[in-house]
Amino acid sequence: MKALLLAAGRGTRMGALTETLPKPMVAARPPGAPADAEPKPILETILTGLRDEAGIREVCIVVGWQKEKIIDYFGDGAALGLSIVYREQGVQDGTGKAPELAKEWIGDAPFFLSYGDILVPPRDYRTLVEGFREETVGGAIGLIDGQDLTKGGAIVLDARRRVVAIVEKAAPDAIPAHAYYNTGLYVLTPEIFAHTATLQKSARGEYELTDALRGLAAGQGLKGVFLSPKWVDVRDPGVLAQLNGTA
Repeated sequence: MKALLLAAGRGTRMGALTETLPKPMVAARPPGAPADAEPKPILETILTGLRDEAGIREVCIVVGWQKEKIIDYFGDGAALGLSIVYREQGVQDGTGKAPELAKEWIGDAPFFLSYGDILVPPRDYRTLVEGFREETVGGAIGLIDGQDLTKGGAIVLDARRRVVAIVEKAAPDAIPAHAYYNTGLYVLTPEIFAHTATLQKSARGEYELTDALRGLAAGQGLKGVFLSPKWVDVRDPGVLAQLNGTA
């Protein structure tokens, strides 16, 4: 299986930290790491976790803001025992179209997709891949419980743990009962490209990956797989300070 990592954004909520550095290159300790662990770039932690736990060796990183900082650091991936290629997202118009940049590279097999600012215990990568392989579906989405559903995607499942609704950053009274938080980790089949191809820009002027996921869920099926609650979205300096013990 190959992996596609979305790392093109600037991460404006990080303020001065990302003025000259892509957000996925910010150094952070992984969740649950010892207090004396050396912080590493978020992308490096993701890459080694995918390698060690999911057995993934081929990776495509979608770059944009300060792309040379990522490319110069990882190169072709050989130092990590990986093969890394890059695709540039020249226009920051959302995550919905970004996977299409790697469509030919991905080919006709399922692939792992992650945002470049999400940290999880490495075992979660294997959990998601194994959950996807348990049955024939168009994809699998990593879920957790206990998060503030107004800050991300609220996912509703049926009795078979198939996704039946995705509600994005809604007000509390608009979030369905018994919904779970979208971690931003996926295993997807190339069927997703049939849905990214028809995307229209959302009200905020971007192509949204969640719109394509809704199409996949309604068609080929999207399975929910529960991951560790130690999931972290390194969304702002406060979260980073907590991870690094400097809060």
